[in-house]
Amino acid sequence: MSHIQLQFQLERDAFGRLVLTDDSGMRHAGVLPVRAFPLTAPDDGISLVGPDGRELVWIDRLDRLPEATRELLGHELAARDFAPTLQKLHKVSSFGVPSTWTVDTDRGETRFVLKAEEDIRRLEGGALLIASAHGVQFRIPDVKALDRGSRKLLERFL
Repeated sequence: MSHIQLQFQLERDAFGRLVLTDDSGMRHAGVLPVRAFPLTAPDDGISLVGPDGRELVWIDRLDRLPEATRELLGHELAARDFAPTLQKLHKVSSFGVPSTWTVDTDRGETRFVLKAEEDIRRLEGGALLIASAHGVQFRIPDVKALDRGSRKLLERFL
């Protein structure tokens, strides 16, 4: 079975929206890139989705795109994939939920509310993903790399 590669062009319009021009010349404004595997293979499997939620283009690998297109998508994905890396856990308001966590991240110190223990997801290789009450995803790439105090606080929720 052969895989047909669609030809497309991508640009920003005057409103800052991504506009995809497909291989038939049709323009689609307000296109959003969506990663199929954002944590395990972020550069593999990108879907360009129209404003109606339908996939317009599938991209197997970002590194196979022309540099200008890759750069444009990279900026858009970075804005959508805001997920600070939690580096240190200073304190939690209580060991029950909801609780307020005070943490250091790669983007500075912050506080967030953990609504439920189910908002802490275990990932492959000892990584964690913690969703705040406001929907911000905090990553911990390797729990073992955290300092002892942070691990001890975190263990109460795992």
